[in-house]
Amino acid sequence: EHMRTKLQRKMIENRIKDPGDELKLVIVRDMWLTGFDVPCLHTIYIDKPMKEHGLMQAIARVNRVFKGKPGGLVVDYIGIIQPLKEATLTYTKSGGGGTPVFQQEDAIKIMREKYEIVSSMFHGFDYNDFATAALSKKETILRDAMNHILRQENGQKRFFKNVAALKRAFALSVPHEEAMKIADELGFFQTLKAYLGKLTGSEPGYSEEDYDIPLRQLVSKAIASDKVIDIFEIAGLKKPGISILSDEFLAEVQGMEQKNLALEMLKKLINDQIKVCEQKNKVAAKSFTELLEKTISQYQNRNIQTVEVIERLIELAKEMKKHDKRGELLNLREDEMAFYDALETNDSAVKVLGDETLRKIARELTETLKRNVKIDWSVRESVKAEIRIAVRKILRKYGYPPDKQEKATQTVLEQAELVAKEWSQ
Repeated sequence: EHMRTKLQRKMIENRIKDPGDELKLVIVRDMWLTGFDVPCLHTIYIDKPMKEHGLMQAIARVNRVFKGKPGGLVVDYIGIIQPLKEATLTYTKSGGGGTPVFQQEDAIKIMREKYEIVSSMFHGFDYNDFATAALSKKETILRDAMNHILRQENGQKRFFKNVAALKRAFALSVPHEEAMKIADELGFFQTLKAYLGKLTGSEPGYSEEDYDIPLRQLVSKAIASDKVIDIFEIAGLKKPGISILSDEFLAEVQGMEQKNLALEMLKKLINDQIKVCEQKNKVAAKSFTELLEKTISQYQNRNIQTVEVIERLIELAKEMKKHDKRGELLNLREDEMAFYDALETNDSAVKVLGDETLRKIARELTETLKRNVKIDWSVRESVKAEIRIAVRKILRKYGYPPDKQEKATQTVLEQAELVAKEWSQ
């Protein structure tokens, strides 16, 4: 549609400046040069003779820095290379700084280097059928490929870093023949990177920032699909129900052939459960976090092997399940159980009070705090002081060890801060 009026042109200008707008292509003549700044623009198609200042101005439309944009792409339909060289020479002689044009040969050189690094990480692993394989076969290749990368020292970190660099160099190298030859493989690398990111939680999956629309079209044949990434499906596991750490599911994970993949999956699932716990029970979450970090640290220091760390993570998962059921056994609600844990019930000096007394303390603390805690109580020192006194009275009332009272009081107040917002609703 030909936009003739000033208002129409302004509307289109505003839309093209918005990277989230669906408008992606605009045809202009003798417009949008001096003073027109749109950092997200990445490609310019030139089909008219241009030279000197006008040509440099046109090229400059796509060389602005923008998040996720590796560089500007100039598609030449008419033959501007000589005028561009002359304009560049004039630019540099007149005092212009930097490198106004990134030579494609430089990008291809970097692309070759990064491709060699990434492909060498798959020595002995065949992924050549990925681009043309059926979806089920793709998932099998991805599962084995994740395991292959994860068992290498710093494998995931090195893979992510070099695939990102390869992607950027590729974007500047198309449509060169060498770039087109590796498009399918880049699609595989990108897909694997997305699945690994989903598994470990260390990097998001696909986004507009991964590569722009033209690049995504080039590698789209190799990408598994646009469906939501399901790590359980890729790992060959039945998707668990509400009880994600059930004995049946844990046994299934333990039986996986891809041990490195199983380890990462367990680590992520446990970490996710800890995050849920953090919203309800500060003490329990801290304890589980310390156990998880200790186990992973021993594994990273090569003190224990993959199979052993999987066994320890499964034991940790079972301990978390036991803790969830302990409240039922003690006849305590979820919030009461959190204050029960805050009483350092594993300490020998505290244990002598017995479960019955500790349950009474937890219940009374919960009810007292519920009555007194308001939304802004933690920032009002007078209210906080009153609550602190109330907590100490309850502890003394039931004979809680005097030398443990200060720490218990502080932990109880921290737990109260955690649940105060929920109570006030």
